[in-house]
Amino acid sequence: MEKWPLGVFASVDAGLGVKLEVAHELGVPTIQLHTPAKPTRTQENAERFLAQLSDLGITITCVFGGFEGESYADIPTSRETVGLVPPATRAARVQELKEIADFTRMLGVDVVGVHIGFVPHETNDPLYDDVVRVTQVVCDHCQKNGQALHLETGQESADTLLRFIRDVERDNLFVNFDPANMILYGSGEPLEALRAIGSRVRSVHCKDALWSDQPGQTWGQEVPLGEGAVGMEDYLRTLDELGYTGPLTIEREIPQEPERQKAEIGGALDLLRSLKKKLAAV
Repeated sequence: MEKWPLGVFASVDAGLGVKLEVAHELGVPTIQLHTPAKPTRTQENAERFLAQLSDLGITITCVFGGFEGESYADIPTSRETVGLVPPATRAARVQELKEIADFTRMLGVDVVGVHIGFVPHETNDPLYDDVVRVTQVVCDHCQKNGQALHLETGQESADTLLRFIRDVERDNLFVNFDPANMILYGSGEPLEALRAIGSRVRSVHCKDALWSDQPGQTWGQEVPLGEGAVGMEDYLRTLDELGYTGPLTIEREIPQEPERQKAEIGGALDLLRSLKKKLAAV
């Protein structure tokens, strides 16, 4: 595979990603796939889906889990509803994430991604040990499938995330780095975080954002790639310094505006192609 193949976050029947037809029109060779709805996660559908991808010349690099009841309405609501941290939904979601991993195996994909939720910053918080244990359970299940688990960045600082990964003590636990999420959640300067997490980064999103005037309390603003505070050229230079050669997956979370979403992803692809060419010449 070429260095930094371009990709988009895509969906079949659920999630925020673009449809496969749009990914094909955009000419990308890779996608990260938001997990299809539970009733459609069957062997038959997996085989049909893989045949469609083969016809389109597209490869799945990661399948992202998501759960009913998650809400990103604001930061407090996200803290209460997202991922495996909330106690009321944890057991059911751990079971569903195992099922998602099994469906991912049907697709022949060896990476499962997930927003784990807001991991407590303090290790003496009772929730901390609970989340460590359930993450171990999920990692062990993925390991049996020959898969890695990638945690999406954003909710935690780089230091908190690294400590959590060390405490889980599983060698198939890595990071899907999203620089815009660090800004949106107010959890740290993205390039500093990227350098700190470094060796644990095995997949990335290309997304941009502007800081909130109350970082960590209210959302920042997602904007088209290249128009935010990430600094995409420096982002790619940092990835290059770290030796990352995997896909650059564009995520633009405006599914309610499909035409605008498609146009802005097209602009993002143009930007990334230009930066790849520029950096290759250095």
